[in-house]
Amino acid sequence: MSQGRGNAAQASNMVGFGVIFCLCLLLLIKAKPTHGAIYTVGESAGWGFNVNSWPKGKSFKAGDLLVFNYDSSIHVVVQVDKRGYHGCVSPKAAKVYSTGNDRVSLVKGMNYFICSFPGHCQAGMKLAINAT
Repeated sequence: MSQGRGNAAQASNMVGFGVIFCLCLLLLIKAKPTHGAIYTVGESAGWGFNVNSWPKGKSFKAGDLLVFNYDSSIHVVVQVDKRGYHGCVSPKAAKVYSTGNDRVSLVKGMNYFICSFPGHCQAGMKLAINAT
């Protein structure tokens, strides 16, 4: 008889484990992803000329959000590659943000942004950020 009781206790433990496992799985499914830190590019001055030094002293991680605030009648934000950044060129497939209040999630590695209005990138309106 004691052998039968052991099997019942084991079955009860398995059911309890199953319930806890299902609850944990449900919590994971319902959990909403969160972003990392939120950074406003250029602080109160916003996205403008000479922002290329703005990242100094900051540690960025993949998933952090950059907020670009600017006058959309005179600026845009273009996400480019290294070549586009150094050459101040916007490839055809580049993502262009133009609302004046754009949020961009950083990816791991280098993230490059320029303003593609004529002369703006060349005058320092570009940004390179390394996210770990």
